[in-house]
Amino acid sequence: MTQQRSSPPASRATIEDVAAAANVSVATVSRALRGLPNVAASTRSRVVEVAGQLNYQADPAARRLATGRSHAIAVLVPFVNTWYCAEVMAGVEAVCAEAGYDMVVIALRAENGDRRPIDGTEALHRRVDGIVVVDVALEPAELDEMISRGLSVVSIGPPLPGCASTGIDDVAVGRMATEHLLGLGHHRIALIGDTTDTVFGFMVPTMRQQGYEAALNAAGVELDDELIVDGSFTVQGGAEAFDQLMALDDPPTAIFAIGDIMALGAMQRARELDIDIPGDLSIVGVDDQPVAEVLGLTTVHQDVAEHGARVARWLVDLLRDDDHSVERFIAPITLVERTTTAAPATVVVG
Repeated sequence: MTQQRSSPPASRATIEDVAAAANVSVATVSRALRGLPNVAASTRSRVVEVAGQLNYQADPAARRLATGRSHAIAVLVPFVNTWYCAEVMAGVEAVCAEAGYDMVVIALRAENGDRRPIDGTEALHRRVDGIVVVDVALEPAELDEMISRGLSVVSIGPPLPGCASTGIDDVAVGRMATEHLLGLGHHRIALIGDTTDTVFGFMVPTMRQQGYEAALNAAGVELDDELIVDGSFTVQGGAEAFDQLMALDDPPTAIFAIGDIMALGAMQRARELDIDIPGDLSIVGVDDQPVAEVLGLTTVHQDVAEHGARVARWLVDLLRDDDHSVERFIAPITLVERTTTAAPATVVVG
């Protein structure tokens, strides 16, 4: 029996093939496919169409050898399954797509209650050109290693020495929310926070609590430690914190939850117990997630996706011309008053 030989695999189309078929230079193909400026819209459209027809895919390794760049940006996050981190990544990705960069997500890991050091920096620098660090306090040695490898670094949250960063004033967040409740006439104001997660150097809960305490102190309201409980930044944690507060001999008339997710857990439990919001209890959150508007939650708004987009733009500027002054941008916050806050109910005695 005569065996048939299989046909050799077709060779992969090269950037030169695309350039020849589109009747443009290799440089124009590269710029068009990476979304860079100075390419006519009609030319870009033709290049993209030809590349699709030829099933052309850029070789990242070859591109790095040729340009010294991978045209990829890493986003270093403590978690990948939270609304906040997802919004940050969406903001970064939008800028990356426009600028012709790929985005790589790196989630940190913890072992035995401690954060694992960021290892593999040498391999990482071969995969990406820069890093967006999100709410992680890097050790000096980790940051030095990244920079010594030629990686550009920007951050959201805690500022990093010598790196551009953005964030909000979390002390002001706590003060703003608490002052709103004080202004309505509340004095028994509880705080649902989170003191359990110190693995990643996450300072947001501490700072928002500082703002809460500062507002109470300025109003002459004595701090009651019984009114400060953990909610673990989860819906279930918010519900359990609510139960703990309502079991007090003198329960609060208002709650400041340092994240919408915990405020929503408290609201859910209040409905189950037929506690009227805001007639019996006022609740304020932080973030202004989309569901907050749907449920009428009064909250402190921050534009999280814009945090990601802002630092990504800075990083792209750094990678393009290596000329960006170090800066710290404090993003604005606003109180969005909806239907979960009101003056405390009048207690009739006698």
